[in-house]
Amino acid sequence: MLQKGGYVYILTNKKNTVLYIGVTSDLYKRITEHKEHKYPGSFSARYNCDKLVYYIQYSSIAEAIIAEKKLKDRSRKYKEQLINASNPEWKDLWDDDVSKW
Repeated sequence: MLQKGGYVYILTNKKNTVLYIGVTSDLYKRITEHKEHKYPGSFSARYNCDKLVYYIQYSSIAEAIIAEKKLKDRSRKYKEQLINASNPEWKDLWDDDVSKW
């Protein structure tokens, strides 16, 4: 089980054309909500962003919120480089990492 704190994550759709950046204190629960389209009118549901391609843990949710805001201000190219550095195949990390949670 992952420690509490905060997480910044990036989701995309099947064709990797849309990026969604989020923040949460419970990564397992939040990604499950995205995958189940719990909020049908939300951006991630409308654009079918349910593939987890990047996440990073912070020691506190406050720290994660600050990091999320900074990341949202960065260019798409920067975000793609971030994803490529840790997940060059843009695999759904949910498939590999959920067992760790």
